[in-house]
Amino acid sequence: MNKTLLPLVGIAAFAIPLALPAVASAHDSSGGANYQATLDPVATNMVDGSGTATVTLSGNQATVSVTANQLLDSSPHAQHIHIKGSGECPKADAAHDHNGHKAISTTDGLPAYGKIGTSLTTKGDTSPNSALAIDRFPSTGSFHYTRTITVTPDVAAAVRANNAVIVVHGIDYNHNGKYDNVLGASELDPKLPQEATAPAICGALNSMPTGGAGTGDGATQASSGGNSADLIATGLGAAAVAALAGTLILRRRNAAAQR
Repeated sequence: MNKTLLPLVGIAAFAIPLALPAVASAHDSSGGANYQATLDPVATNMVDGSGTATVTLSGNQATVSVTANQLLDSSPHAQHIHIKGSGECPKADAAHDHNGHKAISTTDGLPAYGKIGTSLTTKGDTSPNSALAIDRFPSTGSFHYTRTITVTPDVAAAVRANNAVIVVHGIDYNHNGKYDNVLGASELDPKLPQEATAPAICGALNSMPTGGAGTGDGATQASSGGNSADLIATGLGAAAVAALAGTLILRRRNAAAQR
């Protein structure tokens, strides 16, 4: 073979196999999809707390992490994934009069965040039936919760559609260090005070890039978080190099034959 052809043959040999894996990897599963929320105080409810939440969803299996700070200590804090509302947290105009005080109860917030889809209990059942299982929720003012659970298809679909909201309940409206009847009885269970079930901090879940917060650092994202279009483009670029190399080889062979 003409020695001038060897570099081009090498390029073609390298480029053709490079193209195929690049296109194929665009269809590979990269594991669970990741969603995150910033949990802010619910308007009018006299809450100083804050938090964050992440959900990694693979099929109907969800790994949920919730971090909350500065809520009422030594008190249970029910927490849920809410669905089928407008996918947001309630604003101040959702407040109603509760025992002579303007506040947002769980039912006041339903148009914004929707009904309970999953109860984020520490153990056991996670269905809406456990919405008020106060002995199976975090019971400190600051906590970090992580649990892998199976969610229902409608909850998984809502999370993927960015229409799910994380809500942590339990407020100290009058800042006296306990749940009392300042807002009257809860609409959800009259045996509980309204403060125990009112929403405290809330955040809408939104998708985040693979390799983002909770799954890796920026370096991981940069090296492995490319989308399908990028991968396909890389593959097609390599294929174009291969095609060009092949064309040059053919032209050189024809020119050599005519000498």
